[in-house]
Amino acid sequence: MDDRGGGGGSFVAVRRISQGLDRGSACHSTSAEAVAGSAAWLGRGLSCVCAQRRDSDARASFDLTPGQEECLERLQNRLDVAYDSSIPEHQEALWALWRAAFPGEELHGLISEQWKEMGWQGKDPSTDFRGGGFISLENLLYFARNFPKSFQELLWKQEGDRSLWEYPFAVAGVNITFMLIQMLDLEAVKPRTLVGATFLKFLAENESAFDLLYCITFKLLDHEWLAMRASYMDFNAVMKATRRQLETELLQEDITCLEELPSYALLSR
Repeated sequence: MDDRGGGGGSFVAVRRISQGLDRGSACHSTSAEAVAGSAAWLGRGLSCVCAQRRDSDARASFDLTPGQEECLERLQNRLDVAYDSSIPEHQEALWALWRAAFPGEELHGLISEQWKEMGWQGKDPSTDFRGGGFISLENLLYFARNFPKSFQELLWKQEGDRSLWEYPFAVAGVNITFMLIQMLDLEAVKPRTLVGATFLKFLAENESAFDLLYCITFKLLDHEWLAMRASYMDFNAVMKATRRQLETELLQEDITCLEELPSYALLSR
């Protein structure tokens, strides 16, 4: 089955215009052009691989320790929070994301054409959070603060031989949040897959495990993108390859924490 493209979702592809721009300057020159198109993407009619139920998913239920139950409940509470532009905490998180992504460049408002520089579909990024909720913003902010070097490399597509038409950074990030929620079966009362049960062991040891796994996944996705010499119509295929690799690594018997995953080595601070 051809993984390329998909059914009718809306998205923004990003066309590479120039290479080697000075990313450290206070005033950034835009190195990409946002272009509307039609393929499987996060947006209306979501058909990304992350929303598809795999026939191989087990329906068994894994028992949890009291500590794991508490950690899962706290994470699920985060998943339930929708982005609300009227909440000051949510507004501040969005301002903080801009400052982390573009230090020294003034943002003219939370609704601004400037957001397209980060790879949002329009001038109001809140419209793109509908698939991932507030946690998708928290994930991006965690990435920017804890792995700023990798964050900037992915934002500006600084590594490798890039495609003429690149995936939009921010919307891809929301896709990753949604994919991880589905892959780990986090909305279930108890995990029904071995991957989900394994992740909860890591979560019980590290409250930020979901955010850390997000960072690992984003870097892994870009690694797969380059390895597959992908362009924007290949996004679903790249996401599938990323999920398969992540599941394989999580189920390795000798892994005791997320920092031991092979793909963690792709990250740099």
